Amino acid sequence: MRKVPDDIKQMDERIKSLQKQEAEARKPKKESAFVLASKNGFRVGTELLSGVLVGAAIGYMADKYLGTRPWLLIVFLFFGGAAGFLNVYRFVKNNGKDKE
Repeated sequence: MRKVPDDIKQMDERIKSLQKQEAEARKPKKESAFVLASKNGFRVGTELLSGVLVGAAIGYMADKYLGTRPWLLIVFLFFGGAAGFLNVYRFVKNNGKDKE
């Protein structure tokens, strides 16, 4: 049976020590209330804005092809706003379930 050199034993111990440190560093950390509120605020704002912008884009393109300016733009703008509010409602509803 061969004897393992001391430097290899030291390297093995160092590798195990670093693996323990890495495992400790990878544990999820609890977010502060400010960070959580910021994330939720940006998400709500993005949902509302994207719904309105997509609705406006669809309405504009439909008006352009059908020649019904500005009626479809107005209609789809409201549909986009409603879709944005629906997405925000779903987010808030699911976010409340996660906290329970």
